Amino acid sequence: MIRIGVIGGIGSGKSFIAKLFKYPVFNADKEVNLIYRNNKECFKKLKKRLPNYIKSYPVKKDELIRAISSNNKNLKLISSIVHPIVRRKMKKFLKEKIKSKIVILDIPLLIENKLYRKGDILVFVNSNKSKIISRLKKRKNFNKKIFKSLKNNQVTLLRKKKLANYLIDNNYSPNIMRKKIKILKNKILNERNST
Repeated sequence: MIRIGVIGGIGSGKSFIAKLFKYPVFNADKEVNLIYRNNKECFKKLKKRLPNYIKSYPVKKDELIRAISSNNKNLKLISSIVHPIVRRKMKKFLKEKIKSKIVILDIPLLIENKLYRKGDILVFVNSNKSKIISRLKKRKNFNKKIFKSLKNNQVTLLRKKKLANYLIDNNYSPNIMRKKIKILKNKILNERNST
């Protein structure tokens, strides 16, 4: 099984690129949303640690945003409760997809939380600032302050770029991106098969 980690900055279009590979994708953001919606255990822990913000189940996005806005340290606290659950879900996903030729890891904190392995292929998604901003503004809960604290939480893009095996420019139309990813996917498969 080839593990491909899609990395890059916030709003660079990682999830879009991950889908274009047309292989099973582990999308950490989606998993986190499901945890907030369906995991009572997580809710109880958050409520206990952040009683002034987390009021009712399922966990509301705006309550989390308020908690992070009022104190940057709350982001670490929330992460310490949520990330171990995401890690378990990722392990389960990898077990279930063991027969798949390729799996895609779409995890914003893949590098920061050391969720990648030595043999993983890292694809860095590059994007113009204007494209990033227009993508972020389309998001339902876009909040500049939150965006800043999340950005500060991510390893600098320069370091991510250095770690990457491939760079992909996500500044073109979806059709062009589809072709680019197809070429990249074949290249990765050929390289792995020849070794």
